[in-house]
Amino acid sequence: MLSPPWPDARPLPDSFFDRDAQVLARELLGKVIRHRQGPYWLAARIIETEAYYCAEKGSHASLGYTEKRKALFLGGGHIYMYYARGGDSLNFSAQGPGNAVLIKSAYPWSDRHSDANSLAQMLLNNPDASGRPRAETRLCAGQTLLCRALGLKVPHWDARRFDPQALFVDDVGIIPKHIIQTTRLGIPAGRDEHLPYRFVDADFARYCTRNPQRRGQVEGRDYFLLTQGTPTWANGSTA
Repeated sequence: MLSPPWPDARPLPDSFFDRDAQVLARELLGKVIRHRQGPYWLAARIIETEAYYCAEKGSHASLGYTEKRKALFLGGGHIYMYYARGGDSLNFSAQGPGNAVLIKSAYPWSDRHSDANSLAQMLLNNPDASGRPRAETRLCAGQTLLCRALGLKVPHWDARRFDPQALFVDDVGIIPKHIIQTTRLGIPAGRDEHLPYRFVDADFARYCTRNPQRRGQVEGRDYFLLTQGTPTWANGSTA
């Protein structure tokens, strides 16, 4: 096993990912993705995830094994990347063949390892449509924006394991107090779009891909608010 890049780094081990996809999706909230680009460690705190299972129609794995999708069928902790609407998307395999978690959005993270220079590089990586710096609050607000800001590319990382000298998920000790559970985004009709496999750190709901608590959304109908330690919404069970 490679050593961490600094003494207090806490890269998540492969065993962390070897669990049910919904559990993994919840447990990843608050963790920090770190990717080394040149001399800088670019970093973003995970605020939104989606769980996928081989047995349901919304997943890539449900279409069957291919060489491109092989990471989904490998052990927990493999990286699965693909192109979505022309951009790169980041996923981690979970327990069981074909099960995975999509990292839907994140929020820029700064500390002494990922400082203002790192954030400046992320802003350069991901300008807005006019080429100007994107607002920090929207820099990683979507699966392709996240990968662009962090400099993550399909050819570099698909089907690989984490490398603590280049890319890893860091446990910085954050445990969200409240988690929102709701339906996933962008699932076509008839492909299990009703399944509530999307999880959002409630404190960052307004910065995710689409705020599940936006005007018109009703708790108990459109989403459920979970507190730390409570089980996942029963209707979202794979049982």
